[in-house]
Amino acid sequence: MEILRVENLVKTYGKGENQVNAVDNISFSVEKGEFVAIVGASGSGKSTLLHLLGGVDRPTSGKVFIDGKDIYSLNDDNLAIFRRRQIGLIYQFYNLIPILNVRENITLPCDLDAQEVDKKRLDELIKTLGLEKREKHLPNQLSGGQQQRVSIGRAMINNPALMLADEPTGNLDSKASDEIISLLKVSNKKYNQTVIIITHDLEIAKEAERVITIEDGKIIKDERN
Repeated sequence: MEILRVENLVKTYGKGENQVNAVDNISFSVEKGEFVAIVGASGSGKSTLLHLLGGVDRPTSGKVFIDGKDIYSLNDDNLAIFRRRQIGLIYQFYNLIPILNVRENITLPCDLDAQEVDKKRLDELIKTLGLEKREKHLPNQLSGGQQQRVSIGRAMINNPALMLADEPTGNLDSKASDEIISLLKVSNKKYNQTVIIITHDLEIAKEAERVITIEDGKIIKDERN
């Protein structure tokens, strides 16, 4: 079952001689439950692409369908609601709220959406993430790896159609990086989450089922591991 379809996606910055196509007429699709890595050098357009897939930025042209919904046909308010409910975003620098504890940071999307928290799912997530003894801790009382686990829990709490991770191990040591990739694989297999990870690390990309390589805003390779 197709969960994501991208059609002729373009994102242009600047004009005239200074015009740059950060994403240059990209098309591909992803099936539900796939674990996909998007790789490329710095400046290749991979993070811009991720932001377009996640509804964070609007394209110059082209379409993105998530679970059959043309997300850019939505106005800004409805797009924000859709993003909160259907897209789990994980960033390199965690983006946790410093005054909220682990449990509160994970349930933030539910609170913003005025949705009741599924306590059973929350408890199971916290256990899966290995954060049972850290539930009441604030972000500044956690290691980098623990903070990234919290951000993964926050991305998963609403059971989104798509989880998007932008260099999620870029700020971590090798041990913590291995733990985060293992957790993303657990979310993919145990919860059947569709995961797309942006990385420049080819060793991490090897953990994915499929690797899409971006260069100068274009897909130059799309292959199965």
